[in-house]
Amino acid sequence: MGKRLTVFMVAGAVAVLAAALVSLFFGSTDIRPDVVLQGLLSPNMADQQQVAIAELRAPRTLGCVLVGAAFAVAGAVMQGVTRNPLADSGLLGINAGAAFALSLCLALVPGRSFAAVVVCSFLGATFAMLLVYGAVSFRRHNVDPVLVVLAGCAVGLFLTALAQGVAIYFNIGYSLTFWTAGGVAGIRQDTLLMTAPFMVAALLAALVLSRRVTLLSLGDDAATGLGVKVGRSRRLCLLVVLVLAGAAVALAGPIAFVGLMVPHVVRRFVGFDYRAVIPASMVGGAFFMLVADVLSRTVNAPSETPIGLIFAIIGVPFFIWCARKQEGGEDE
Repeated sequence: MGKRLTVFMVAGAVAVLAAALVSLFFGSTDIRPDVVLQGLLSPNMADQQQVAIAELRAPRTLGCVLVGAAFAVAGAVMQGVTRNPLADSGLLGINAGAAFALSLCLALVPGRSFAAVVVCSFLGATFAMLLVYGAVSFRRHNVDPVLVVLAGCAVGLFLTALAQGVAIYFNIGYSLTFWTAGGVAGIRQDTLLMTAPFMVAALLAALVLSRRVTLLSLGDDAATGLGVKVGRSRRLCLLVVLVLAGAAVALAGPIAFVGLMVPHVVRRFVGFDYRAVIPASMVGGAFFMLVADVLSRTVNAPSETPIGLIFAIIGVPFFIWCARKQEGGEDE
């Protein structure tokens, strides 16, 4: 595991750096490389292009790194804790819970601040997780992974319907649709300063809990036999997922499939031990999000394509492939 993980992390770090440079130097508007460098190192606030680099592209690029890592790690932890390879924060209703809470915030809190959006995202994600947690008891032995996904889908559909009902009743459909489409165009320095500490802390906590996630993925009996306090460890892992998903959704909207795809991809390189899967997912998630954001800016420039649409186009076939592969493995 050690050598493979080291090679992957080094190669992944180089790929993330390259994608970040592309994100900084290329966009819907052509800006000369020297102007980009000046905007990064010592921006002239009288130059609109340099201001755009310092206040728009740079925070957006860093936001992509954090959001991609957060979604990917949240998905990896969920897959390990539930022993379900199809799990992620979107499929388990967490994103829909954040969207429902945000719809209430948009409707009932005029003149809201970004802090209110963050708080609503966390509360909505927590509410959705509690609903799923109540529908399928994670404490009982040999939980059927299919039931977990079914409960998450049911909760997600329920909360999505409620969010749409609120949007229609209060006539906030455009604002809610703009946010639920997913994207990082609205990330600014102040939003990063507010959410980044929580995301970094949760990512570090996921690394600390990675051994427990590996043992939980073996089943409750095996984890208990190896000295893991299953209930406490699972609650800690779910708390990490809530923080990661809540903060990422607050920044970029409920972007689905990142947490599903990235852990599957990195397992092919680093194996199934979550002590390797989680750090590799951080790098992989950051890279995929950066690439998707560059595509969203350049495919239909100067207009932007919703980044959630890009992941959906890739993610739906990937989800079907994963489901068919799992079914084939069970038949064998």
